[in-house]
Amino acid sequence: MEKINVLITGVTGFVGSHVLEELLSHKNIHIIAACRDRKKLSKIVPSFDGEVRLGDLTDSHYLYELVKGVDIICHAAAWTSLWAHRKKEQRYFREPSKALIDAAIQSGVSRFVFDSSVVVVRPHRDKSPIKDQEPATHPRIWPHMDTVVDIENYMRQQANNGTEMISLRFGHFVGKRYNLGFLSLLLPRLKTYMVPWVAGGKARVPLIDGRDIGHAYYLAIVTDGIQGFESFNICGPSFPTMREVINFLHDEVDIPRPLFGVPLFGAYIFGWLMEKINPLLPGDPFLTRAIVYLGEDWYAPNDYAKKRLNYEPKIDWKTAIRGQLVDMKNNGYIKKSLVDSVKK
Repeated sequence: MEKINVLITGVTGFVGSHVLEELLSHKNIHIIAACRDRKKLSKIVPSFDGEVRLGDLTDSHYLYELVKGVDIICHAAAWTSLWAHRKKEQRYFREPSKALIDAAIQSGVSRFVFDSSVVVVRPHRDKSPIKDQEPATHPRIWPHMDTVVDIENYMRQQANNGTEMISLRFGHFVGKRYNLGFLSLLLPRLKTYMVPWVAGGKARVPLIDGRDIGHAYYLAIVTDGIQGFESFNICGPSFPTMREVINFLHDEVDIPRPLFGVPLFGAYIFGWLMEKINPLLPGDPFLTRAIVYLGEDWYAPNDYAKKRLNYEPKIDWKTAIRGQLVDMKNNGYIKKSLVDSVKK
């Protein structure tokens, strides 16, 4: 059987490294890893000794060399911040991603698979399920997610130019090697006793382990019948409430539970205030509107992904959290910055 030439961007990051590990177990795939630092890649995924194309995604000449001979692109590189930094998001993430899509189309790449998020749609405050094909909408309060929406919408616009476009709308990342996001935000803030129960802690949390993310990418590579643009909810096996998650963290690592509660709009007001006074204070804000947005109710079932991609997540949220807690302890960090400024 002829191998599929699959390019993975962002292989030194959380998503890309899990995609790489997943694809290593499939002999029908020839992996091409795109990154800026071969030594870092060897440290993160030591079992990989295949083809590496070194370069920077902001270099347009590199992009066109990068996609030569590629059948499918798994785009997992990103520049991420949980507040502000709109111009950097556009420079380091949006524009290189759009240029990569253009290069893919020009080179005849058959399929482009993107690491999106369930939060590209509006929150469903009536608790109804989020549907896979709902249009991506700018939240306006979070530049990073505005950028993700821009990229996904550009994929939709370019989907009739010969390259199939798949947007994998993932839940909140947890698991080994993740150093920015849900747990890294929650743990240090809970320790201050200043985090309240927002809306009673009833919001459902769409957690997903890196291993399920990697497998979802593989399924997006090998599934036939994709036409134009398609988006899929890709989350874990269940949707615990925020209260369940915090109670679990309390039991596992003795993190304090919240001592008081606020309504959702109160959390947004406090986040806005923290952003406004941040220039007067050192470091990043304690709370931002993006963090509140991330903590809204995101019930995005995997039914359509199961039907079309045969996606069935295996790693339950407690196992995923335990894995990340061990990893965080072994590496001696809880990331406090709201910016992941490393271009993967």
